[in-house]
Amino acid sequence: METKIRKLRKSEEYQEENRKTLQEAGDILKRGGLVAFPTETVYGLGADALNEEAAKKIYAAKGRPSDNPLIVHITNMAALGKIVSQIPDAARKVAEAYWPGPLTMIFEKTKIVPYGTTGGLETVAVRMPSHPAARAVIDAGGGYIAAPSANTSGRPSPTRAEHVAEDLDGRIEMIVDGGPVEIGVESTILDMTVTPPMILRPGAVTREMLEELIGEVAVDQTLLKADSRTAPKAPGMKYRHYAPKANLVVVEGEVEKVTAWIRETAATKQQEGKRVGIIATEETKESYPDGDVKVAGTRADEATIASSLYGILREFDGDGVDEIYSEAFASGGIGAAVMNRLLKAAGHQVIRIT
Repeated sequence: METKIRKLRKSEEYQEENRKTLQEAGDILKRGGLVAFPTETVYGLGADALNEEAAKKIYAAKGRPSDNPLIVHITNMAALGKIVSQIPDAARKVAEAYWPGPLTMIFEKTKIVPYGTTGGLETVAVRMPSHPAARAVIDAGGGYIAAPSANTSGRPSPTRAEHVAEDLDGRIEMIVDGGPVEIGVESTILDMTVTPPMILRPGAVTREMLEELIGEVAVDQTLLKADSRTAPKAPGMKYRHYAPKANLVVVEGEVEKVTAWIRETAATKQQEGKRVGIIATEETKESYPDGDVKVAGTRADEATIASSLYGILREFDGDGVDEIYSEAFASGGIGAAVMNRLLKAAGHQVIRIT
């Protein structure tokens, strides 16, 4: 299969060309095909969410376990009423505040949503993205588009079209290239079928933001093992995700002690002939004279770290490093999302420096 790559251009003179590209993407989706497209979080791999055979193609292209549910993307509240059996008042408040945006909510599904989309569950995860290209593709494709991250299952999620091509070229019909995404980590997932509502995956819409709006919000603390027979309620809960090819270890503790440990370890590993990758920040980059050092962003604004994390993990793949050591980051706000993704990428390998 040849994968078409269509680039969206910002100049006014290309608007008709862009319109045709987005319509072509929608036509492919309506025929049961697969299209990757940008959202504000990461690139998604889209298929008709109400077509079970189309949804199955997502699992095949990604190598994704069939019990890992897909998120259904919509563009308006009227569409939500057709696929969920009830909308709690708290969910309406959250939707009013954060839709369109980087937030997914879980509801009880209606019969119209096939089990092939929900991973066999009676619940459905729904998101309303804000990215204009994503919204245009969803509408052109019929209004209900299942779209997990557009990468091979387990790999770092794609934040650029070239990342999608690295993993899925020849497996899908089209990639809509909208340039680099803004946020860089997947949406927050909020389970609205339980009381209090529960965050199953942290993202840019934080617990603090949600609690200010609707009161108590729980956070799922369960880390399911790879051999667990429990079906995950949301993407990313059960399986190792976001992993680079090299072994990744997260180092926690006081920043000065962490940088000293990583610096010494990198020097030792390089003496052994190994190529070492280091994930640092603007504040700590000068602490590492040895190793392949990549700056994720600044601790003063952890949104910068979120936006660059997946790209850095993919860069290490290209550099051919043998081992990667990363500093840990704050666990509040969007830092919770950064640490969630980093720990999953490391397979929860953590060294605590005291």
